[in-house]
Amino acid sequence: MGGRMNIHKTHIFGVMSVETTPFIDQRGSFSRWFCDDELSSIIDGRRIVQVNHSCTREVGAVRGLHYQNSPYAEMKFVRCIRGRVWDVAVDVRADSPTYLQWHAEELSAENQRMLVIPEGCAHGFQVLEESSEMLYLHTEFYSRDSEGGLQYSDPDLGITWPLKPTDVSERDRNHSFISEGFQGVVL
Repeated sequence: MGGRMNIHKTHIFGVMSVETTPFIDQRGSFSRWFCDDELSSIIDGRRIVQVNHSCTREVGAVRGLHYQNSPYAEMKFVRCIRGRVWDVAVDVRADSPTYLQWHAEELSAENQRMLVIPEGCAHGFQVLEESSEMLYLHTEFYSRDSEGGLQYSDPDLGITWPLKPTDVSERDRNHSFISEGFQGVVL
């Protein structure tokens, strides 16, 4: 019943877009948001250990760019469950052929896409619709000592945000620029 997942690779190794087709009838709809069986080629023995939720009120707000270093590097499965966001993954793996390249796409409650962000990639998003909510599934526990971040406005990344960033936390405003000695992540 409804919810078959179609996995699409992006130009960044391990970053994938997953389309979910809902089952719709006169009552409404049913969607499969996660299926270990259908995503087994991506999960590859990992397990979901933490689920987080965020609600960001202001259109134009940016969260990120966040990642975790080893030994707490994590794979994330992210969905927008209310509203719309511009979701971004940045490859920060020092030995990757797509090092410092980014992939972005719109995630929304309506399109029901999920972005898979592997270990060694930073994640961030910009809110396109008021009070957008995100659901995150993580393969590793959060560790403050292992967290890292990059400056969302770093010209060396050249991320094209669809709107002028209007609301960024102090923590995210203070992330380093690549030119300040960033060496990449080693997994």
